[in-house]
Amino acid sequence: MTTPELPGAGSQQPSPHPQHPQFAQGQPQYPQGPGVPLYSDQVPPPNTKKQLNIVGLIALITAVLGFIFACVPGALIVGWVLLPIAFILAIVSLFLKDKAKWMGVTALITSVVGTIVGVVVFTAVVATSFDNAFGSGDTKVVEPSKDGATEGGATTNASAKAGTRESPYPIGSVIESKDWRVVINSVTLAATDAVVAANQFNKAPAAGSEYILVNYSATYLGDDANGQMPAFVSVDYVTADGNTVDGTKTFAVAPESIDSMSTLYKGATATGNKAFEVPSATAGQGVLAVRAGMLGDKVFVATK
Repeated sequence: MTTPELPGAGSQQPSPHPQHPQFAQGQPQYPQGPGVPLYSDQVPPPNTKKQLNIVGLIALITAVLGFIFACVPGALIVGWVLLPIAFILAIVSLFLKDKAKWMGVTALITSVVGTIVGVVVFTAVVATSFDNAFGSGDTKVVEPSKDGATEGGATTNASAKAGTRESPYPIGSVIESKDWRVVINSVTLAATDAVVAANQFNKAPAAGSEYILVNYSATYLGDDANGQMPAFVSVDYVTADGNTVDGTKTFAVAPESIDSMSTLYKGATATGNKAFEVPSATAGQGVLAVRAGMLGDKVFVATK
């Protein structure tokens, strides 16, 4: 009789339920094999397309409308209302999650620029209104006689037709208000060489332009114990087509430049040159816009 062999230490019996090593470690199993994806690697891709930002769109439309109205003197108040609203909406739109931001950014920039433009337009409107409302109306002009002297010349009121752009006063006329007396002594056309040579930092004028020199005198007639500066007197050049060229547009230092920053007391006079960069083709066709003090009326003087 054969005794059945008992399983020993060296015997191997197949397990009816074979276990994978990972099962033995208590780790979950996933299907494996060619073409079978690993579920652990299946992360849904993010949605990169931003949704329409309605608040940003409203802010942009409001900012554009506010900018337009801010440029119109008669509709400034509408621009002042719309631009702050657009600014606030633009900021709100930038904090909305998963929304497009470009409209909010554009609206923010437009509202800021529109506000700056609105301030400039408002300042110009106020300056014009101030000029119309507070012009003294008592500016007197004495035209020189034929021999060039002012004695015996005609005295006219600046509000009359004389002294307009179409009919400017001649060079040498005495323009006088309550506080200032201004005389345009001479106008030198084609003065580019003299101006460029006057200062090493003076640049040559742009193509088609030239420098001219305006020599004038400003005498303080007021009673202010602290005196006033000739800067209160303004002399600007107006081109033939009506554009104003003031001192801020010409950075050249004129030879024997007038000192407009030193204080003058009653009876004192400052005399000197002021340079303007003007179109060469019509330099002699322009006129000078002269105001004898802040409250003086604007009158026009010929350039030749």
